Amino acid sequence: MAGPLRREQQRAASIVRVLALYRPLLDAYVIEFFTEDLWARLPPSWQAALADVPAPRLAAALLQPAATTVTAVWPLSLLAFKATAQALAFPRHHHRRRHRRRLPCQSAALPPLLRKHVKPKKQHEIRRLGQVVKRLSQAAGCDRVVDVGSGQGHLSRFLAFGLGLPVTAVEGDGRLVEAAERFDRELLRELRKAQARGAQVPLFPRGPRHVAGRLDPRAPWLDELLPPEPGPPAGPPNPLGSRGPERVLLTGLHACGDLSVALLRHFARSPHVAALTSVACCYMKLSTRPASPATSPALGYPLSAWVAGLPGHALSYKAREAACHALEDYAGRLRADSGALRTHCYRAVLETLIRAADPSKKRLAVQTVNKAHALSFPEYAQLGLPRVGLDPAAFQLDSEAVRAMLRQGQRVVAFFSLALLLAPLVETLILLDRLLYLREQGGCRGCRVRAGVLPPPTLPLPAGFQCALIPLFDPRFSPRNLVLVAAKCPLGPVLSALDEDSGDDEDSGDDEDSGDDEDVAPPGGSPPSCPQAEPSTEEQSQG
Repeated sequence: MAGPLRREQQRAASIVRVLALYRPLLDAYVIEFFTEDLWARLPPSWQAALADVPAPRLAAALLQPAATTVTAVWPLSLLAFKATAQALAFPRHHHRRRHRRRLPCQSAALPPLLRKHVKPKKQHEIRRLGQVVKRLSQAAGCDRVVDVGSGQGHLSRFLAFGLGLPVTAVEGDGRLVEAAERFDRELLRELRKAQARGAQVPLFPRGPRHVAGRLDPRAPWLDELLPPEPGPPAGPPNPLGSRGPERVLLTGLHACGDLSVALLRHFARSPHVAALTSVACCYMKLSTRPASPATSPALGYPLSAWVAGLPGHALSYKAREAACHALEDYAGRLRADSGALRTHCYRAVLETLIRAADPSKKRLAVQTVNKAHALSFPEYAQLGLPRVGLDPAAFQLDSEAVRAMLRQGQRVVAFFSLALLLAPLVETLILLDRLLYLREQGGCRGCRVRAGVLPPPTLPLPAGFQCALIPLFDPRFSPRNLVLVAAKCPLGPVLSALDEDSGDDEDSGDDEDSGDDEDVAPPGGSPPSCPQAEPSTEEQSQG
């Protein structure tokens, strides 16, 4: 393990150095393009190279690995910036998986009863993750799967009804638990009707057990969960508690913010948790180092001792928010020269007008203006200014100063694209931090037990933790596609099985498109079980 550990440590250190070098670019808000003169922050040679590059050429030259359509000679420093960012970021496509779909559609690999209420994006995710969970559960000898942050129970339902696994679904929002139980009852009714007609339905008759409660990240071996919100004051029984020798696989599909970190702590500390799969999201909600470390010892980032010891490892809210952007989706907009790109400039001009009228109004949330790209700027401003308490009649919305800023729309897009190129590096650093944490915890667990930091185990202690990061989903419509897999047993057979399956993955072909899903999410949309993040300024710039 020393070889992989050293490589991961070196990669994390290299990313920290690169992010520190480009921090003014990473921490910049594109809505402040004019108010903070962001274009002037770029080296003059970069300004000259990027000022008039059309969006499709920008996508090919900047966001794609190979620049085959660039006709101008770019500065070596800009080429080095791109090459470094792409080399240090984790690959987001499986080296053997062939994706041919252009848009998510109904998955023919899921029985129709398991598709109901499930968006196409989520269908793809639960089927792919379910395969990993089943193999990992078998390899680790697990008796039960515990799905934390289960939301409306889509993953839990597939694991139980579709794969026949014993599943406990834990969700902190009691209303989502009620919805999940209602969906389970609907599925069981439809299953019985189909069986009564003599139809052969490839489903198991046992559903998941739903629990309304929250895990305590500091004490996974307690017998009770924290109470749900809203819910009764007393917590329900903890499926990871200390009763009995049951071995558990812990999973979380897009567990929001610190919840994904809590899963790692439970895996590292609880002798009952034998395996883990974690797909994170909402990095901006991670707790970070406070002014006084003693006030909050359990942080979401940094998690590992190695990353915490790197000078300049801190990540701003803006950097962590940027890591949640859909790079592949944005590259597609550039290639198509989408009219939606002009809303970046619209929002930056609007910010200039707002601050000129009231300097105290900075980075205010302007709710999405529907089809903003189809409007003229005066029409856009007429809708946006009242949302921050300003009267549009007090502004000259078609002045020469406004038109001069609007003519710089291509520069705004180029600047945003540069910042977006750093986003995968931030995500890679956060995930590397988690991988290193597990390696650190697995290497010294016995010492912490003997020192009394952890309780005596009821199950044998492993010599170390096995862990890996896998690009599991198609990143074009599931941007948070890297799954952290960990086990207290060898992972080789599980990872080998994934490699064998990836060449003929049925999700990579043309699935049937039944068109009967009533709630189709756009690429990169938030999962329904995840609380919405604080409105980002970049999202505001899209409308």
